[in-house]
Amino acid sequence: MNLNMTILQTEQTLASVEQDARATIKTLFQFLHAQGQGDYLGEQVTQLEHSLQCAYLATQSPKHGNDPEVILAALLHDVGRFIPAAEKMEKMITSDGQYIGRQSHEALGETYLRHIGFSEKVCKLVGAHVMAKRYLVATDQSYYDALSETSKRTLKFQGGGYNTEQVLEAQQDPLLEAKLSVRRWDDLAKKPNFKVPLLEAYEDLAYQCLIDSRSKFTLHSKEDK
Repeated sequence: MNLNMTILQTEQTLASVEQDARATIKTLFQFLHAQGQGDYLGEQVTQLEHSLQCAYLATQSPKHGNDPEVILAALLHDVGRFIPAAEKMEKMITSDGQYIGRQSHEALGETYLRHIGFSEKVCKLVGAHVMAKRYLVATDQSYYDALSETSKRTLKFQGGGYNTEQVLEAQQDPLLEAKLSVRRWDDLAKKPNFKVPLLEAYEDLAYQCLIDSRSKFTLHSKEDK
């Protein structure tokens, strides 16, 4: 095989990888648009508006505003509510009949994002926003006091605040601070008529995160052979 043929095949492979990544992001964003128009669990914003506000708050963070993976995780933290498989998750219904979401949406979102090729950092941050809530409830009384009534109700379904052993274990996690940040943005991202960038503003960021993650996975796979 001559050099020109090798170069051509490499270029074709790269083009195919890029096209697939673009298609994956397009499908993901279609889910967000299609399922994001409903209200966000009784709040005065839609589910999509909530996600966009959360991402915007991440971009304004002095510590995380330049970290594309943290920003993406903030945007996608509720992706487990958007994808079709969410309909199969058990509903959370209070004793007075109020619907307050579906159980384990954070775990479903983490699994989905890992399946389509996003990095472990993105996946773990998405999968931790309920864990972070339980940690903060256990360690900061003012945090619990500031939760909305809906969020306090969902807490009961989510296991309540962490016990001492769980708190100590969580404190060993190098991603803990980032996880807590995503959670705090999640709690703040409920402002009606708050103008923030549209979903499309994050398309290139999501694409680059996916390409970078898939490239690292492919490289490690080849090294392991």
